[in-house]
Amino acid sequence: MRTRYRWSAPLALLACGGLVLSGCARFDDTAAGQTFTPAPVPSPESPPQVQEHGDGSGNGPRTGPAQAPPSPVPPPQGCKDFDKAVIATCLDTVAAVAGLPGEGSAPAALAGERKTGRVMLASSGHDATSFAQLDVQADGDGGLTSLALSPSYVEDQLVFAYVTTASDNRVVRFAKGQAPKPVLTGIPKGSTGNRGALASDGSGALLVATGDAGNPAAAADPNSLAGKVLRIDVSGKPATGNPTSGSAVYASGLHSPGGICRSSDGKRTWVTDHPASGPDAVYRLQSGQPLSTPAWTWQDKPSLGGCVDFVDANGILGIASSTGMQNVPVNKDGAVTGKPTVTLDGKSKAATTYGRLSSMSMINPQLAVAGTVNKDGGKPVSSDDRVVLIVVSDTGGGPGKD
Repeated sequence: MRTRYRWSAPLALLACGGLVLSGCARFDDTAAGQTFTPAPVPSPESPPQVQEHGDGSGNGPRTGPAQAPPSPVPPPQGCKDFDKAVIATCLDTVAAVAGLPGEGSAPAALAGERKTGRVMLASSGHDATSFAQLDVQADGDGGLTSLALSPSYVEDQLVFAYVTTASDNRVVRFAKGQAPKPVLTGIPKGSTGNRGALASDGSGALLVATGDAGNPAAAADPNSLAGKVLRIDVSGKPATGNPTSGSAVYASGLHSPGGICRSSDGKRTWVTDHPASGPDAVYRLQSGQPLSTPAWTWQDKPSLGGCVDFVDANGILGIASSTGMQNVPVNKDGAVTGKPTVTLDGKSKAATTYGRLSSMSMINPQLAVAGTVNKDGGKPVSSDDRVVLIVVSDTGGGPGKD
């Protein structure tokens, strides 16, 4: 028997059916039953309420008690934002975030500014504080474009960053109060195609998605580090078990990657791409296989960014974009089971929007963090750019099955 849940939150109506959230849709029985919504994170003293709908079998009507629409959140006043989901304000183009571990404490994340190279510590209930300063060159789409915690962060406290310098794109590592050290250098740099993305592969290695440096042909060139997903150890050397021994190349075919993410069970890994020509796409990443057949494409090119994968058997791949949160329904085998919907786009009475979303990272199995880049082509409000907490919630994707 499968029981469906809804994480309740005071900022938004979370369920579809009797209560409607923008972008909700019903697919077949294998489609995802979740979506993303902003909400303050319940504290250990006030855990989230788990609420079952229907008769308890998962097959009954999805009604539940009537609820009034949430009170509108007042607009920000300068850098003060009244939205409790916002944990940092008045930053600059938050193109990189990394959720921090810390069970029982206030949710926290590192936030990296693309143009300045500044890394800030954002924590719920506290003002953002400086964590590190990286030297970057932000011409075009370059700069500081990704952050990832070390695979052994709890022990070594190291953070990895993908940055653009005057001569190349590279991966560096740093710890609070320490100067950054180069890990992997010489990734081609161009006038465009400099975005990169980082993620742990779950086995102690680091996945590095690189742009094509404005040369689409480089993505297919086995001798170039551009347009690839690389797999390296924490010292920057090709990781053991790569498709070609001694080579860092894990997969080829990218152009302007926005994010890499894994499901917490390690069975699915995804990478997003925003090429200069052609549709935006998300790919299922598999060792040695070219990135030639996307799992889904977007002809309207919403500037796909970071992603998070919730591990339910019928789950959601959430992708940040310039138009809100793209909710891609996927099953446990990594197949897309229905047309993506969009939430956090402000297009319904119950929905909110934060404008252009770029980076995303998981904090815990129900909680993600995202950064906004409204100062980079969007319509910033006085508190932009911001770091926002996002929870997953049941949207009633179809009747449950035993």
